[in-house]
Amino acid sequence: MSVSTADKIFLCVGLAYFAGSSIFIGVLFHLAYTKMDLMLNHLQNCPAVMVRAPFRSGGPWGNLFLLGAIMGVMTTPRIYLRDGGASAEDLKNFPVGIKRKLVVLHWTGWGLVLVMFCLYLVVEFDLVAKT
Repeated sequence: MSVSTADKIFLCVGLAYFAGSSIFIGVLFHLAYTKMDLMLNHLQNCPAVMVRAPFRSGGPWGNLFLLGAIMGVMTTPRIYLRDGGASAEDLKNFPVGIKRKLVVLHWTGWGLVLVMFCLYLVVEFDLVAKT
């Protein structure tokens, strides 16, 4: 049985996606469990985050939900500042290193979703060559 080049590429992209997603989720859990108190202390005046703060005690999924809210505020602060969901002072005083990590993680997550969607399209429309 011979494997075509397209199948090899599809397999490599799929494995890279799986590895990237695993690392992505690991980094999210690491931030959620080690830096959450620091992030919440810096966002005390942000209603968009504080209304979700009780989810902190909701286990791993609650922590990820809260981290997603914080990542949203850090990635698109204008939206939250305009509707009063964030405090400009809190965003200005937020640690730059963590903010950068959150923004990179946010866009990495969207990139992984895009790769997953492309893999789905390849399978759905049978774009991998049959042997």
